[in-house]
Amino acid sequence: MAFITRQNIRSLSSSAALRAAIKHVTVIGGGLMGAGIAQVAASTGHSVVLVDTSEDILKKATKGIEASLKRVVKKKFAEKPEDGEAFVQKVLKNISTSTDAASVVQGTDLVVEAIVENLKVKQDLFGALDKAAPQHTIFTSNTSSLPIADIASSTARLDRFGGLHFFNPVPMMKLVEVIKAPATSQQTFDVLLEFSKALGKHPVSCKDTPGFIVNRLLVPYMLEAVRLHERGHGSKEDIDVAMKLGAGYPMGPFELLDYVGLDTSKFIIDGWHEKDPDNPLFAPSPLLNKLVAEGKLGKKTGEGFYKHK
Repeated sequence: MAFITRQNIRSLSSSAALRAAIKHVTVIGGGLMGAGIAQVAASTGHSVVLVDTSEDILKKATKGIEASLKRVVKKKFAEKPEDGEAFVQKVLKNISTSTDAASVVQGTDLVVEAIVENLKVKQDLFGALDKAAPQHTIFTSNTSSLPIADIASSTARLDRFGGLHFFNPVPMMKLVEVIKAPATSQQTFDVLLEFSKALGKHPVSCKDTPGFIVNRLLVPYMLEAVRLHERGHGSKEDIDVAMKLGAGYPMGPFELLDYVGLDTSKFIIDGWHEKDPDNPLFAPSPLLNKLVAEGKLGKKTGEGFYKHK
């Protein structure tokens, strides 16, 4: 300890203060992403309220969280199952649910939105929450493709608005993209970085650009694979095998498209194409559009580029 400088002490104190800034978290959206974010936040000692429009959705989300926790403790507490059960109950006690977002945010430090990828719906939500939340409350969106600045424009707290993009499944995936919009203050950004670390995640810093880092690289890669197939330069099976065996990817691009959801990928690329129509990487795919129009959206519908049982 004698070798720790005053600057080190200030840095350590500052880091601890930033982590302590977030104690109460409100997660809006009881789907897979929202439930996963709520689980991870509750598992790391945060008080969490999970909000959705329906009690049925919230009950389903809570059951999903409990099932996910039991899978976690089965491995983590294999030799002490009683400790595992105690952990599950402790985490569940940290989570409550509500259908009244405006009421909940009156006592929260951080809002994480994980609802449908629709700009107007998100803007309307945050516009309403902005009137109810205290001044210190930080707003964030888990959007994977929409500009944070556009979502934040419906509020009067542009400096306290950023992005927290988690990856599915949230309890397993270590990465969080922390997005700093042009008006996001450095203090807000630092708090979000420290909060991500407190969740046991590995945050990366991102600018508010299309797709941030991962999707900006991943979505054009998947679409280029589709175009390659459309040109007759390779079967989807061969392209998938080539990328798995040649590039070391765990899934080929067509397998990944089916896993992500063809409608999700189409939504992202269409949005980018609308904003930057001259960028060839953002060009729509006729084959992808056809499959989505036919309702073949991937694993979730039983068929996409492949058929799934």
